[in-house]
Amino acid sequence: MYTNRQSAGRQLAKLLGAYANRDDTIVLALPRGGVPVAKEIAEALNAPLDVLVVRKLGLPWHPELAAGAIAAGGVVVMNSELQATHDDLQKTLAPVIEVERKEMQRREMLYRKNRPPLAVRDRVVVLVDDGIATGATIQAAVLALRAMQAAIIVVAVPVAPPETIARLARLVDRVICPLQPANFMAVGEWFSEFPQVSDAEVIESLRPPQAGAGF
Repeated sequence: MYTNRQSAGRQLAKLLGAYANRDDTIVLALPRGGVPVAKEIAEALNAPLDVLVVRKLGLPWHPELAAGAIAAGGVVVMNSELQATHDDLQKTLAPVIEVERKEMQRREMLYRKNRPPLAVRDRVVVLVDDGIATGATIQAAVLALRAMQAAIIVVAVPVAPPETIARLARLVDRVICPLQPANFMAVGEWFSEFPQVSDAEVIESLRPPQAGAGF
């Protein structure tokens, strides 16, 4: 059980010491919930922080069900279990993909303002979220980072079910997840405090340390 996202980030940072004070390390957060976690990690590692915006794809008649996810570079990931039971799932999700792609672009502009994204190519990327449920969103993020030619991808999350971590471990170079409960139901149940993270908090977390400075 974690106190809050910040305390989870500090705990994860202790396990990421190998990537501290390196010129090639960057920390990327999945907004919004991953940002407070990633901010603690970035500060501890003395590494720059940015976001990687990924959008979940819900079924038109069941928006809360994660049918897939999209990320930068045209990456689209489908839920393999749903694909097995739905004919042409990507065609069904086409209107959802269009809406979520526009929202993804809007958020990227909102969060970064006029700053360019951090360069990913040939870098060590510590990819952070506040927890993983199905894994569809972070899988899309990993595929996007592979397309951007990241050298090493390290996923760091406070909590996730063990089967999800096992699948993810086959896709990245390293996974750090201290809490892997067999009776996992939802990410929020493993935090004493788990408030919604606002856009304003994300923007403030990404603000350069000095006025006029870039990443």
